[in-house]
Amino acid sequence: MRHRWMTLAGVLIAVALLAGCTRKPAGTTKAEKIVIGWAQWAPADYLQELSKEYTEETGTKVVVEQIPWPQFQDKIFAAFAAADDTYDIVVGDSQWLGRCSDPDSQHYLELTDWMNENLDVDAFSEAALINLGEYPKDSGRYWAVPAETDAVGFAYRRDWFEDPEEMAAFEARYGYALAPPRTWQELRDIAEFFTRPDEKRYGAALYFGKQYDTVTMGAQEVMWSFGGSYGDPETYRVEGILNDEAGVKALEFYIGLRKFAPQGAESFGIGKECVDAFNQGLVAMAEDYFAFFPGLVDPEKNPHATQTGFFPSPAAIGPDGEERHYISIGGQGFSIPRYSKQQEAAKEFIKWFCQEPVQVKWAGLGGFTANRNVLASEEFLKATPYNEAFAACFPHLRDFWAVPEYGELLTVTQTEWNAAVNGQKTAKAAMDAVAKQHTEIFEKAGYYK
Repeated sequence: MRHRWMTLAGVLIAVALLAGCTRKPAGTTKAEKIVIGWAQWAPADYLQELSKEYTEETGTKVVVEQIPWPQFQDKIFAAFAAADDTYDIVVGDSQWLGRCSDPDSQHYLELTDWMNENLDVDAFSEAALINLGEYPKDSGRYWAVPAETDAVGFAYRRDWFEDPEEMAAFEARYGYALAPPRTWQELRDIAEFFTRPDEKRYGAALYFGKQYDTVTMGAQEVMWSFGGSYGDPETYRVEGILNDEAGVKALEFYIGLRKFAPQGAESFGIGKECVDAFNQGLVAMAEDYFAFFPGLVDPEKNPHATQTGFFPSPAAIGPDGEERHYISIGGQGFSIPRYSKQQEAAKEFIKWFCQEPVQVKWAGLGGFTANRNVLASEEFLKATPYNEAFAACFPHLRDFWAVPEYGELLTVTQTEWNAAVNGQKTAKAAMDAVAKQHTEIFEKAGYYK
């Protein structure tokens, strides 16, 4: 009580100081507004909702500018080319890491030292941290902080799978019980079994389309699991590796699944056609990124929502009996453009987002966390019908080339593998063409000096 009798001037000073705080945590960098550039989809909505709490705590308004997927990459890189300071944070694809950290352009700030000093790096799933933030691989250098982690998985019709007559017929035909497939061969059997065009039923809606990275994300899982590879990550040698026997057999297998898919499946893309086919009751199984699965458990969008189950992309069993299991990683990381004038404020937001209590809230909204503890929590695993399958993907995640030339490399796989799906090329011809063109791209870029 020693200071009970404060002077009026002292009271006014205290009030003024309190008014200026606006609940802003000590040590933060004040900014009126930060702008985050991201694609237009549900996770961006979740981030906008979550950021309201950050605004309440700091007084900094957060605007998540959502850009339609077809224009997302082009608009962001146009801003980079113009040294535009519009975006304080960009939630970019993992494949952008090489291009955006390239010394000749370097659109991103390197975050390595800041992350090690300000974040609990060990709290991140290793797969998410490496694939969404590190470049070059195994370098320990980070250009992004995991934001929305994602993986390719499958939805399936539980009512079809659990129908006693279907179960008996399947076991009689294939010699094992009908259940969510553990291997790609089992997925093929199930897809074949449920393909009944006269009943307008098909086995699976799969990634076959030419848009952006669709067929690549689908086919590469099978390639890796069959023992194939894009090439040697140390020497960048491609010929004789990508188009070896394992790679060709994997593509033959994948394009062979086309006959168990609905009409027009050769153009099925991410986040649209596969989900639509499932919701329309056309297919037993549908492939997509988990971030697009909320619509499958919404009765207003999917009449079969209560009968929908989920499983991770399958594994493959090699001739030697060895199981190989690789899944295409998705999602994006927070990166800070070097053109932003509010880089410190951007770092403060990322630091806030990565706190475990905030990650719990992020997951509660529907976001996919990279935090190990949250991923393993019973609360997360039971939050949605698909979270358990999502968490099971993490030990198996792998990514496409993250080099600066990824866009050129991706265009080749999209073109050649979609041609194989369409029957315009054999799997062997398509793989040979990819190996040749990828070699030329690496050679032109100086990788073989």
